[in-house]
This record gives sequence, structure tokens and C-alpha cells, in this order.
Amino acid sequence: MPDPAALDRLRQVRGFVLDMDGTLVLGDRDNQGLAPLPGALDLVRTLHELSLPFCVFTNGTVKTPGRCADALQRIGLPVAADEVLTPASTAVDVFTGAGHRRVMVLGGPGITEPLEAAGIETLPPVPGTRCDAVMAGWYRQELTFEALEAACFAVLGGAGFYSASQSLFFATAEGRSLGTSRAISAVVRDVTGCEVTVVGKPSPAALQTAARRLDLTPGELAVVGDDPELEVPMARAGGAFAVAVHTGIGHAESYAGLPAHVRPHLDLPDVGVLAGLLRG
Repeated sequence: MPDPAALDRLRQVRGFVLDMDGTLVLGDRDNQGLAPLPGALDLVRTLHELSLPFCVFTNGTVKTPGRCADALQRIGLPVAADEVLTPASTAVDVFTGAGHRRVMVLGGPGITEPLEAAGIETLPPVPGTRCDAVMAGWYRQELTFEALEAACFAVLGGAGFYSASQSLFFATAEGRSLGTSRAISAVVRDVTGCEVTVVGKPSPAALQTAARRLDLTPGELAVVGDDPELEVPMARAGGAFAVAVHTGIGHAESYAGLPAHVRPHLDLPDVGVLAGLLRG
């Protein structure tokens, strides 16, 4: 049974940040063929019924936020385009704040379209390109040695390096799949010695972007996810309420033995249980 103190804190939450893959849905290794996970529809409906604002924050950058929402709607989850965030959403905030106007992107439209919509010029990874920043995201089939070389020389030339995620894996219906952002970052960091700035989860910037979107403070949010290295650490570091589920990367023993201050406030089998607690 959940700790009564955790349930009291849950009742004070005013908004929710929901992970996508492994929490609400599972797809294949190419980030296609989504299917809802147990309790996903129940949770989304419950949040709507209780007038609790939420956003779905995925570390995936294959799709724009709008296309993510379309994919969720097609499988029956009522999520609007303005209720989805990706690392590109945070990148817009970070790049604007840092004054980055020209960004080399190792990724596709899921990154380039949101950046361009915000007035940031995006550039392909071609050797000799001058830019303010380099961003790595989903770049699985397109990745070439030339693209890696272009990114390395841009960073050696003074560009900052940003990664959508540093997760080793992401959850799919076929099991774990290697995160491309992490793999690209490993090469660039090894060659250049650069610092890698993460704009997706679990970065503080990602939580701040979600809080701004919901017009709340991080302390008023609950963060719900399946990956022990992403959602729970982000929530705990930012003062949010941390909810872990066992439908993706994490499982029932993922947090066993950890100190209380780094464990989730609620550790649940799936998001349907969370929906029941909210209704109760």
C-alpha cells in the first residue's frame, strides 16, 4: 500500500508530466506501431475529468510534438498537440536564452521543425559548416561518418554540444533499444573533450519547460515515468512528486535498496493504478 504521506502529497499535485514510451505506450524499435499500455486511457481520461493539467514529455525526437499527439490520438488517447513536449521544446528555450541562432542538427524534422518555428536556423551536418551549437537526437538510419566528423569539427570550432538524451536505452515492445543521442554524444565527447548539455529528461531545463507550459512551479508537479535514470531523478532534483511505473525500462526491484531521497514517492505497477488513486 502507498505511504499515507505520499498520498497526502499526491492530493496537493496541481499538474502532471507524463512520460510516453514505456509509460503510456510502447512502439517498435523504429518508434512506430504504438500501442497503449495498461491504464493509459484511464489515466488520461481521469486527468481530464478532474481538470488536472498535464503534458506528455517524451525524450524521442522522431516526431514533432504535434505528430506525437496525432499518433496518440490514433490509438485512442485524447492528447492535444499543445499537451506534448519533446527535447526540441526545451532546446528552443535553451538556445534562445543562450543566443544560439545557427544550430547543426544530427536529427530529422522532429528537431528541425520546432527550432525553425522559433526562428532558429537549422543546418545539416556537413563538414565546414559554421554554427553556434550542435544538437544530436534520433539519427539512426541517416548517421554517417561524415556527419560525425562535421559535428566534431563544429564543436572544435567553438560550437556548444547538446543532446536530446543520454539514456543508454529506450523501451520498445521488442525490448530495450540503444539511444542514438547517447551513441553520437559518446563519439563527439571522446574526440573533442566537450561538455554534453542534455535538453531532454532528466535535465532541470526539461522540468522547467514543462512547468512553464503548465503555468505551474516544479514543486506543484508530479512526474510519471518508467526509467529509473530519467523521471524519478528529474522530479527529485527539481522538487516535484516522483511516480515510477513498471511497464517499460524499470521494474518492481529498480529502486530496492536505494536511499529514501532518491526513490520515487509512489512506485506503481502501471498508470492505471495512479488513475485509481487520483479518483479515490
